[in-house]
Amino acid sequence: MEAALALLIGLFIAVAIYLILSRALIRVVIGIVVLGNAINLLIFVAGRLTSATPPIVPPGMDAALGMANPLPQALILTAIVIGFAMFAYFIVLALRAYQATDADDINHMRLAEPEGEPRPPLEY
Repeated sequence: MEAALALLIGLFIAVAIYLILSRALIRVVIGIVVLGNAINLLIFVAGRLTSATPPIVPPGMDAALGMANPLPQALILTAIVIGFAMFAYFIVLALRAYQATDADDINHMRLAEPEGEPRPPLEY
């Protein structure tokens, strides 16, 4: 099970990097969201996957007996809320940038550069 989840996390990170390196602004936003989900899944897997026992250690019992760690689960719940708020903010920011420049391509959004100045290189 851990190997399948490791491959899934690797796939999520690869897709996220591909989308973040795209020119389209909406793809960049979706790539950031996919990367956040991959990191959440990575933290979840790091907290051990056990379905037979609850993530709470009863008094007088050793915690290393295969119980799941509740700290990563609490961190992921917080990260999901923060990730959703960040996604909503990025969508509004991308929509506003699209309305101001009438373009979704990042190379067409060069309004902050003054006229007459040398342009930065578009390719390396």
